[in-house]
Amino acid sequence: MSLLPKHKLAELADRHDLYQRSVQNTETEIDFILETWNGLRRRPAELLREDFCGTANTACEWVRRDPGHFAIGIDLDREVLQWGQQHNVSHLSSEEQHRLELINGNVLDDLQERSDIVLAMNFSYFLFRTRNELREYFSSVHAGLAKDGMFFLDAYGGYDAPRELEETRDCDDFVYIWNQAEFNPIDSCMICHIHFEFADGSRMDKAFSYYWRLWTLPEIREILLEAGFRRADVYWEGTDEGTEEGNGEYQSREIGEADAGWVCYIVAQT
Repeated sequence: MSLLPKHKLAELADRHDLYQRSVQNTETEIDFILETWNGLRRRPAELLREDFCGTANTACEWVRRDPGHFAIGIDLDREVLQWGQQHNVSHLSSEEQHRLELINGNVLDDLQERSDIVLAMNFSYFLFRTRNELREYFSSVHAGLAKDGMFFLDAYGGYDAPRELEETRDCDDFVYIWNQAEFNPIDSCMICHIHFEFADGSRMDKAFSYYWRLWTLPEIREILLEAGFRRADVYWEGTDEGTEEGNGEYQSREIGEADAGWVCYIVAQT
C-alpha cells in the first residue's frame, strides 16, 4: 500500500493551461486574421498588438508565422504575463522572442508605436460596461493603429446568451464548464465563471470569473463608428450542410441566423 498522499486532479492542474486548451485556438484565429488582412490590403501586416493578452498565446503564434511579424501583448495582470513568459514565450526561438514585447499595463495607454493590427479576443472588451467606457477604448485603439490598420474583435450572442445557465464540453482529459451565473436585464451586465471537472470527480470551481456587459452587435458597430472607424463589418460563421453546425469559415455578412448561441468576428477598419 502506497503511503504517498493522493492528490486530486483538480489540485494538480494549471488553470492557464486548461484555459488555453479549452478556449483558445490560436492557429485558426491567426489564419482568419491573415486571410482577412490579405484580402483587404495589398501590403503585408507586420506589427500585431494583442490587448488583454493574458498568456500571450496568440501573440506568440503571430511571431511564429513569419520572420517579418512583430507583436506586442498588453495585460494588467502581472501574474498571468509571467506565466505566459515562462510557458509560451520561452518556447519561441531566441530570434522570435526578440520580435515580441509583453507590457504589464493598461490598454488605454498610448504606446506611441502604431500597429497594423489590434486584437481584443475572447470577449475581453466586454469588461467595459458603459458606452462611454467602450467608446474610450475603441478610440484608443483607433489612435494606436496605422492609417490602413484593422481592429479584430469577437462577440457572442443568441437567445441563450442572456440566460442563467451552465454548459459543458468534453476536452481531452477534463470537462470545460461555462457558467452564466447572473444576468441583469436592466443594464445587460452579467457574472460568468469557467469551471473545470476531472475524471476523478474533482473540480476547479471559478477558475476564471468575469463581470461584464453583454454587448449586442448593433451597439458594438455603432460605437466603433463613433470612435472614428470608417467601417465595422461582421464576419459570420457558415453552416455545414451535413451536420448543420458551424463550418469554421467566416464571411462578411449583414444577415445572421437567430440561433440559440453564436460567436462571430468584427473587423473594424481605420
